[in-house]
Amino acid sequence: MKCIAIRHLRFEDLGLFEEVLTAAGFQVSYFEAGLDSFETMEWEAAELLVILGGPIGVYETDDYPWLRTEIDIVAGRLRLDRPTLGICLGAQIMAAALGAAVYPGCEKEIGWSGLQVSPTANVFDLQSLAQTEILHWHGDTFDLPEGAVLLASTPKTPNQAFTYGKNALALQFHAEAHGERMEPWLIGHTLELRNAEIDIGQLRLAGLANAAEKALAGKKMLEQWLSHVGLGRLGRGAQDAGHEAGVGSGVEPRNGRWMRPPVP
Repeated sequence: MKCIAIRHLRFEDLGLFEEVLTAAGFQVSYFEAGLDSFETMEWEAAELLVILGGPIGVYETDDYPWLRTEIDIVAGRLRLDRPTLGICLGAQIMAAALGAAVYPGCEKEIGWSGLQVSPTANVFDLQSLAQTEILHWHGDTFDLPEGAVLLASTPKTPNQAFTYGKNALALQFHAEAHGERMEPWLIGHTLELRNAEIDIGQLRLAGLANAAEKALAGKKMLEQWLSHVGLGRLGRGAQDAGHEAGVGSGVEPRNGRWMRPPVP
């Protein structure tokens, strides 16, 4: 099985999710956004697409024109109901591909804290994440796309996770992040942290606290979701058969609602 992971920043990779994917039998390929050519990948054929995080905004397509192509590719996956997972910026791209507005939130949400999950989230074992602290690191947010089911919220960000169709999951937070492997983030995002007046030392310590427990919760969530979409150790045959038959959700991307100018 093939997993394509679109990476927007070198150190914001699959993290601990890569261990789960490898154990499940995936061959993981990273696509470097802004560097690699979109024509080199068979986007609809891959069993799984993961869109990772990054420090840019979905609405910044004038500065980063390739974002338009990326949104179109994600829209195509969602239209076919192919397994697609979005993390942070990736979740925002999924929201945009479904026609929802993406825009700066009222304030940045950076740090390890709790998550409020809905009963629906039990299907994907998000409940395990609600019982520990998860990494939040974003300034933008999105409206809930039409037809999506809200799975999780925080006081600062009502729309933290949603599912769409049978095989799409969008996570605004970073369940893939391991608290013991955060130093590249603290270095690479130092300007953002300084401007937001985040205490880097405290952020580091918060990540290290109960790091193994947090990591286990993230792994359990991904394993449960992979099983749900037929990409775990069981049920792969049904997933492949559905793709061969062209089964999809009937979603049509609604271009023109991708961008919303930054809130002053």
